[in-house]
Amino acid sequence: MFTRKNAAFSALSLGLLALAGCQQSAEPEAQGSASAPAEALGPDAKPGTSAKAGRMILPVVADRPAAVYFTFTNASDEPVALAAIHIAGADSAEMHKTEGGQMRAVERVAVDAGKSVEFAPGGLHVMAFDLDDSLKSGGTTEMTITFKGGDKLSMPLVIEKMGAGMHADAGMDHDAMDHDAMGGMEH
Repeated sequence: MFTRKNAAFSALSLGLLALAGCQQSAEPEAQGSASAPAEALGPDAKPGTSAKAGRMILPVVADRPAAVYFTFTNASDEPVALAAIHIAGADSAEMHKTEGGQMRAVERVAVDAGKSVEFAPGGLHVMAFDLDDSLKSGGTTEMTITFKGGDKLSMPLVIEKMGAGMHADAGMDHDAMDHDAMGGMEH
């Protein structure tokens, strides 16, 4: 009986040691320098798809959403649909499109075979909401695109602050807005 207890204890100890060796660090590892090109392809990507030039633009005003821009390419023989976005350090993220000065949420973005789509100011873009304080200019975070059907593609995003010449309303057609209806606001 004493031997059986020792054997069980030894087996349990070895099992715990093996698990401890597999444990991941609680602190994230550096994902490269902020100036490194951000491109996703390879084993984590849906076959024939890639994304590059990913960047997150932090809001000027705290508690506002960040904007995310990147280029997605579908080099496969089949059309794909981007169905959801997840960004590490954001509570939620949504694909949006600006048209005629109006921004609206987009449920899916279809990309034909052999085509690319650019998420850029004034057009398609991603809004990242409720940002974690750890997201700082000069750092990186990860964005995961989920496709219709469940496949995923992850890519790094370089985090930037809104710079000179960059405006949160870039691409909006202010001529189409009724500024007189803004009730005495200075503009």
